[in-house]
Amino acid sequence: MKKYTVLGKQDTRSGFGAGLLELGRTNPNVVGLCADLTGSLKMDAFQKEFPERFFQVGIAEANMIGLAAGMTIGGKIPFTGTFANFSTGRVYDQIRQSVAYSNKNVKICASHAGLTLGEDGATHQILEDLGLMKMLPNFTVINPCDYNQTKAATLAIADHVGPVYLRFGRPKVPIFIPEDQKFEIGKALLLNEGNDVSIFATGHLVWQAIVAGEILATQGINAEIINIHTIKPIDNEAVINSVRKTGCAVSAEEHQINGGLGDSIAQVLARNCPAPLEYIGVNDSFGESGVPEQLMEKYGLSASHIVEAVKKVLARKAKSPKSGY
Repeated sequence: MKKYTVLGKQDTRSGFGAGLLELGRTNPNVVGLCADLTGSLKMDAFQKEFPERFFQVGIAEANMIGLAAGMTIGGKIPFTGTFANFSTGRVYDQIRQSVAYSNKNVKICASHAGLTLGEDGATHQILEDLGLMKMLPNFTVINPCDYNQTKAATLAIADHVGPVYLRFGRPKVPIFIPEDQKFEIGKALLLNEGNDVSIFATGHLVWQAIVAGEILATQGINAEIINIHTIKPIDNEAVINSVRKTGCAVSAEEHQINGGLGDSIAQVLARNCPAPLEYIGVNDSFGESGVPEQLMEKYGLSASHIVEAVKKVLARKAKSPKSGY
């Protein structure tokens, strides 16, 4: 199992803020819009340095999406910012009609997603956003894993022409992706080569997958760990090549099992190389208020749960025909 050096801990929303500021200095067409949460989204540095390119719309998320769509007609590249719940569920109609349908070059940037929002509770812990956004035609959906990858993703989506949903979070999490690691939209990142099982993880669950891989290695199980930072378009080739080698897979995400990364993996496998698959995710329930680490444990999203899922899928592989992979 490859060893990863933790370079510190930082929230992924700060990676977005750093990336946006760098874009402000290098791309005059980048503009920022925020719905009364500038500090929480770490957009304050951009606002301070480029006040003429920053628009505080207040608690009016639907209006923010409409403004952003309009700005693209004049050649601007708008980055909108608010909590993931308000970035998607509250304004889904506006996103569908004004951004996706007309293929506008809007970057919807969303913080405070998933259970790790913690104490704010179920009403704010959106666990359906990746599914909502990946179903929209024309949308690219990205869920990076740490500070460095979030910054790199923020820079990359400015060059991508078309609507993007970029998801990140509030808690401080390990930084383990190198600062100079190239970010390629739609290209998965192989973190550890293995022969026994494929673990496809996204967002905060990538680090949990690495920890799980270390535990499994002590038990003689060699896991292939792949960071699926781009939910849509998913890297079909990476999924197929890995599972054809290992014969089984586990998906891991801080999202509902229904409609998330696991379902995308299942579609790829069903069409190309049917194989046993186990899901790590929230199982058709809302969250609750609590400490992020405790919530991840209670709802089955920790490294120990990934280890259990690997054991289960390996047992299924041992009983299944090998002709499918």
